[in-house]
Amino acid sequence: MDKILGVGNALTDVSAALKKDDILKEIGLPKGGMVHIDTVTFERLMQILERLEHTVTPGGSVANSCRAMARLGMPTGFIGKVGRDQMGLLYAQSLTSVGVENRLITSETLPSGVCCAFISEGGERTFADHMAASLDLRAEDLTEERMQGYQYLFLEGYLVQNHALIERAAVLAKELGMKVVMDMASYNIILEDLDFSRFLVEHYVDVVFANEEEAKALTSVEPEEALHALAQRVETAVVKVGAKGSLVQRGKEVWCVPAVRVEQVVDTTSAGDHFAAGFLCGMLQGKPMDRCAEMGARLSAYAIQVMGTVIPENIFSGIRFKN
Repeated sequence: MDKILGVGNALTDVSAALKKDDILKEIGLPKGGMVHIDTVTFERLMQILERLEHTVTPGGSVANSCRAMARLGMPTGFIGKVGRDQMGLLYAQSLTSVGVENRLITSETLPSGVCCAFISEGGERTFADHMAASLDLRAEDLTEERMQGYQYLFLEGYLVQNHALIERAAVLAKELGMKVVMDMASYNIILEDLDFSRFLVEHYVDVVFANEEEAKALTSVEPEEALHALAQRVETAVVKVGAKGSLVQRGKEVWCVPAVRVEQVVDTTSAGDHFAAGFLCGMLQGKPMDRCAEMGARLSAYAIQVMGTVIPENIFSGIRFKN
């Protein structure tokens, strides 16, 4: 079976549900977006989060996907950077405990990164990331030895802000004969680095995932047109259209796959991560594209019904994709 190696931000998520969005305006966070914060702002946000009911779970977009794939029996590995601290140790355990090969790098000077996630009513999430050690992952940290043994490289779109790192990863992958998968970042990250994001997709990416806003930011057109535009540049394009499901195109074939309906959306934080995990599990097993999207939709539906990034084991143990 093919193996997939993720490269992304190693972050622990501290998540809280908001009854009102006023707090987002007060602390200067764009609803539905993602911003990087300094240490002073991080400490202020943590004081706010500690007053709210909150959860602490291992995060990082691609790492979430890798953990979910490993729990489904897929061979995965993950490269990221953590601090030499308790949070870094717990993060490593969150990978190895579910079967993800730990290829983490440890910073000797910086603490492990934390993502503050504020969940609005309806499940929309707003992120404030204190990147710390995760942001210190560098191009020179990626070597052939560290990346060998895998057939797919799964890149986190948030890494686009580090041009040298993400391009080094993509170039090495191609030299090693790997296919490159990329899950695009928040729309505002794409817009801030639009030319480079388009360059990566056109020259290196084989499989791309994007939600409606990300697809529009990347192509300047609406979802269906965006799908066609992306499919001209990559082998497989996937555009997620929220409660309506997903659009998939490979070559000239197009599939429209509905979402799985749920009674209550609690937290959409890792919905896209779990969709990618389900889809990639299907793809690596050689399933038809519409079946891959169905697997992604089902896994995503479980994810949005829990707070945080981890589907409880009593639920996950019943998830099996055998046909």
